Amino acid sequence: MKQLIILRGVSGSGKSTVAEIFSDGLWPICEADTFHYTEDGVYNWKPENIKAAHNWCKEQVLDFMVREFKKIIISNTSTSEKELKPYLELALEYGYQVISLVVENYHGNNSIHNVPQYVRDAQELRLRGSLKLQ
Repeated sequence: MKQLIILRGVSGSGKSTVAEIFSDGLWPICEADTFHYTEDGVYNWKPENIKAAHNWCKEQVLDFMVREFKKIIISNTSTSEKELKPYLELALEYGYQVISLVVENYHGNNSIHNVPQYVRDAQELRLRGSLKLQ
């Protein structure tokens, strides 16, 4: 069975770390954050690039689905149904079982990208409101 594993959580919760553990170098990891890195490895986030970053991430997922990778991992905040919808639609179209996991911040990390606390608080509220538990 083909699986799309979606890791969700506020900035700094550890999604990228969990993605690396799950992937173990065998499965692709798709993250919108990757779009913001320069060729020199510098994180250069700009608000005007958010839409382009998420479109780029979606295109990566689509490419891996077309190539029929058995597992694909997405590691984005995905705090709303709107953010999840494009990936859920791709999974349905290409026959992927969706596994959505919320990564919690029990380790107490701050965001490595210096996302302000008020933004992280808003992410948490949206995430709590978008959980599908049944």
